[in-house]
Amino acid sequence: MATITLSLSAKADKTTGKSEILIRFVVGSRINQRGKTNIFIEASHWNAKEQRIVIPKFRLMNDEQKQLVTELTAADKQLANLKERIMQAFNEVGAGKVGLAKEWLKSVINEFNNFPTATTEEESEAEHLPTFFEAFDMYLNGKKFSANRRKGYPVLCRILKRYELYTSKPLTFESLTADTLRDFENFLKEEHTYYKKAVEQTEKAKGKKIGRTYLDIMEAVPLSRTPEPRGENAISDLMRRFRAFVRWANGLDKDYKLEKPITSNNPFNAYSVPKEIYGTPYYITIEERNQLYNAQLEEPLATQRDIFVFQCCIGCRVSDLWAMTKASIIDGAVQYIPRKTKEGNPVTVSVPLNKQATALVEKYRDYEGKGLFPFTSQQEYNRSIKEIFESAGITRMVTVLNPTTREEEKRPISEVASSHMARRTFVGNLYKQVKDPNLIGSLSGHVENSRAFVRYREIDEETKKELVSMLD
Repeated sequence: MATITLSLSAKADKTTGKSEILIRFVVGSRINQRGKTNIFIEASHWNAKEQRIVIPKFRLMNDEQKQLVTELTAADKQLANLKERIMQAFNEVGAGKVGLAKEWLKSVINEFNNFPTATTEEESEAEHLPTFFEAFDMYLNGKKFSANRRKGYPVLCRILKRYELYTSKPLTFESLTADTLRDFENFLKEEHTYYKKAVEQTEKAKGKKIGRTYLDIMEAVPLSRTPEPRGENAISDLMRRFRAFVRWANGLDKDYKLEKPITSNNPFNAYSVPKEIYGTPYYITIEERNQLYNAQLEEPLATQRDIFVFQCCIGCRVSDLWAMTKASIIDGAVQYIPRKTKEGNPVTVSVPLNKQATALVEKYRDYEGKGLFPFTSQQEYNRSIKEIFESAGITRMVTVLNPTTREEEKRPISEVASSHMARRTFVGNLYKQVKDPNLIGSLSGHVENSRAFVRYREIDEETKKELVSMLD
């Protein structure tokens, strides 16, 4: 389906104070062309959200106001006719059944305005450089990501759009500086406070108009949930994604190489992305896993417990667990290609099933659903795990790192239990027995020489007690 979107150029004529309306023509992921309409208006007469010209209404108009309304009405009609002509021209050339020439949209607009269609090579090249967010769309559509990796980029794009609205400064590649990156990093830390302040302002106003607040920005670029404080690791992840996007625009992405860089500016050369910090991994022992397995639980917790114990026995990520079917069990082992690495370097992981895992597969052999087990949602699964730990009496205290403050905290393990703990339980208990990351990685799906194993190299408590007893 063909779509036409309109925007107002950020550049205004110094003499008239007017900006040109820009047009973009998109058909799926195959056709994406931009053009200039030659229709100029003042920014105050443009509704960006609705992509239309705003014609003011006056009760009694003076000559100046009459002229303004006449000019805007003419511009509005001209814009509507141009859009109609573009769609007509699109249908005339096959409505997307055949490709469009590189200059097609520009030729249609020039013909509509009775302009000559020839341009210099330099002008043509300059006009076809994508804008910041057009480039982001190109990056998302052209780059091969794993399913999990891809999820974070649309989130980053929406945050950048809210940041642009908040600062009222258009984001461009050339305007990016190290100071911009530091300011954006601070925005990531403080965004939840902007929302909170806007809610408080709205409640105090009691229905009265209070001008633009952050709620208006959130309405224009919505969040899927109420803004909450972001942890330092989450901010680090977002900034690393931002850096990867800019490096691609610089032509430095090896997997998605541009014919010609979009920009030569890279402010990340003068900015250090915050490092991710993780505490020592906490997980349950084999004895505690067996305690969960033997606990007397009612449904639906009993089924969710079985799924968690099975995950502890094979060490996969929850996204891979969700994708497994009965066909995933081959010759007494579960086989799968980890989704996190499927696009980059796909490797089939094969994990022989131990007695518990085999018994659980047999227990649900007659289950008629698509999956290996009767799964609920991942959110419900994580909630159930905490309740299962509590019901089974596994509530010992563990030291965890607060993701927001990066301070140590003592918490019952039942409060911090999640689906990923099953993976840590598999890796941690194996690492106690065989300190060979590559061998364990072949079972867990970690890539060779994964840095994740550094966190498992801490000597366990039992070994520490044995060492200290030597001093007696």
